[in-house]
Amino acid sequence: MQETKRVSTHDSLKAVSYKLFEVISDELDVNTAYVAQQGSKAMKVISSFNKDHFIVPEGFQVTYDGSHCRLIIQNDEGVMHTNNLGSFNLTKDMEVTKQLEVKGYLGVTLRDYYGNIFGTLCVMDKEEKDFTDKDIHFLKNMAEVLSYIIHLDNTIADIDLLSVPIIPIKKGLSILSLQGNINEERSQKILEDTLSYAAKNSSESFIIDLSQIVLLENRFPDVLRNLVLGLNIMGIKVMMTGLPPWLVKMQEVRDHLTDLQTEYVMDIESALNKIGYTLEK
Repeated sequence: MQETKRVSTHDSLKAVSYKLFEVISDELDVNTAYVAQQGSKAMKVISSFNKDHFIVPEGFQVTYDGSHCRLIIQNDEGVMHTNNLGSFNLTKDMEVTKQLEVKGYLGVTLRDYYGNIFGTLCVMDKEEKDFTDKDIHFLKNMAEVLSYIIHLDNTIADIDLLSVPIIPIKKGLSILSLQGNINEERSQKILEDTLSYAAKNSSESFIIDLSQIVLLENRFPDVLRNLVLGLNIMGIKVMMTGLPPWLVKMQEVRDHLTDLQTEYVMDIESALNKIGYTLEK
């Protein structure tokens, strides 16, 4: 089985950076502030703020070698600044400089809690800007704040990777208890891990309990359908318990569930009784 890697959408980083960008813009008197994440081949803007002139949109990507961010990350001090990108020796001939049409620029390396490079925190303006040591120190402090938020996002992603609670009851019988917020990313993890577990453990029956679900996001009903169909194809009997009233009221969910080859019972104890497994009191 291929190892599952942590994937974070960095929702907390985006939320916090949006609040910080306006402060940064006012403090440094710049139009634009953004966070770019370093990928395997490119730098991608994952959050941005544009005060008066729309310069850098979210999702904007530049190849790593052709980015200003490379100059920041490769600098020993983790910083690069100029009052005019168009006349600065290191940036004047870069394609991205011509594309953005800005002058004042300051960027610092953004690291995670453990010091690993995440990307950059940058500001820019259409006018020339002479950035001082105080300005650089300020932006580095903002980057340090964001590094703790990156750590929080990564921790949440780690927890999500572990949150597929399969409980073995006896040989061939297991319970999958789905809890909390089920988003599209986590639902895919649930699908992959459950099918792999079922195959590895020669499962005969699976009870899927939904009583502790708090929220469904995006296309989770599709994944739930695929999970049941996948187990059915493997010859595994599926029973579903604990459907909360608010979930049953959702038309899309009802449409999916009524077509599935599965039994619906009130709770886990009832499901175990149907299978012929009783709990001693």
